[in-house]
Amino acid sequence: MIVSGSCHDRAMTSTDSPLVTIITLLIGLILGLAIGFILWRKGANTDAAPSTSSAELTEQLNAARAERDLYKSERDNAMADTKLAGELEAMKGAMEKLQKEAGDADRRRIEAESDIRAQVRAMSTHNESLVAQTKAIAGALSNSATRGKFGEAQLELMLEAAGLRKDIEFTAQRSTTDADSSGIPDITVKMPGGTKLFIDSKFPFDRFIEAHEEEDADAREALFTEHRKDLSKHVEILAKRGYHDSQDSPDFVILFVPFESLLTEALRVDPLFLEKAFKLNVTIATPTSMMALLRTIANVYSRNAVARNAEDISKSAASFMKDLTRLHERIIKVGSAINSLSKAYAELIPTAESTVKRAAAKILSYGVSGDKDKLALAYPDAPAEVRELKNSEIAAEDDFIDAEEVKEDE
Repeated sequence: MIVSGSCHDRAMTSTDSPLVTIITLLIGLILGLAIGFILWRKGANTDAAPSTSSAELTEQLNAARAERDLYKSERDNAMADTKLAGELEAMKGAMEKLQKEAGDADRRRIEAESDIRAQVRAMSTHNESLVAQTKAIAGALSNSATRGKFGEAQLELMLEAAGLRKDIEFTAQRSTTDADSSGIPDITVKMPGGTKLFIDSKFPFDRFIEAHEEEDADAREALFTEHRKDLSKHVEILAKRGYHDSQDSPDFVILFVPFESLLTEALRVDPLFLEKAFKLNVTIATPTSMMALLRTIANVYSRNAVARNAEDISKSAASFMKDLTRLHERIIKVGSAINSLSKAYAELIPTAESTVKRAAAKILSYGVSGDKDKLALAYPDAPAEVRELKNSEIAAEDDFIDAEEVKEDE
């Protein structure tokens, strides 16, 4: 009966661990009471004929202990099963979350790979177009005359972008070739103060483009060396022309190359290339350095214009002050004339009253016709004296222009 009850309790424990614990405690309590009762009976009937031998009692105790251990083991197993079930449930949730995140990551990876493939295709198409355009430009620039026109046009655009005006601050000499046969500089910049800055545009491109098309490293380096020599020849020829020896020119002339990389590769092959050109009184400029120089020149022109405007303003202000002074003197003369006239009028009124009005009244008394109403009108009072203008009233504390007194021609 006890065994079958334990099996039933095991089934219950697997589903509800608190119930298993309570049942186990009750069974343990019952077993304890039974064992206590047996021991009590044994002590009470020591002299009586024992109904149960010592061996039987021991067997019962062992059976009770075994039953207790079995319930304890089943209880522990049930608790372990419950804990394991909870851990498995948590692990299941974590796995489901990981699977979801893995699915999302995989989807994003697929989308990213798709975008990358699309971008790679677009870049490939763009590169093909760029290569085609580059080849077309390279083909066009393979002609010396085209290169010369390109360099001069770029230089002229930079001059205008810097704020210099053609045929005013600079003049351009159009050429039809990039060769060094002409004795006239491409650009002559008129510096403030009368100095002239000479600029020649050169475009050594043949060896440069061949080097970029060459796949062999040694052959490519040899072509870049030849490119540096081509640029050096332009420097030497420009130095021999003697533009910098002109009286109205600084002691150097500028050689302009339209691409930064043309000078960069030459400097990579020969780091002292610029210093060698300086010794020949030739300064090599790229678009970046040339724009900085041209903006500096334009700024000098702007400052000179401001200085000229300030001088004109000063002259205009001085002339205006002279006019103000002349007007002031005339106002004073008019005021003085008004005061003199007012004084004369005031002196005339008593005489008029004693002579004109009295004589007219006497004549009217003789029966001579006349306009009595008009003769009855009183003379108006003399105007008040015009207030004299004081110099202190028109002179400002911060007046920095001394007004020159102007004498009116008599």
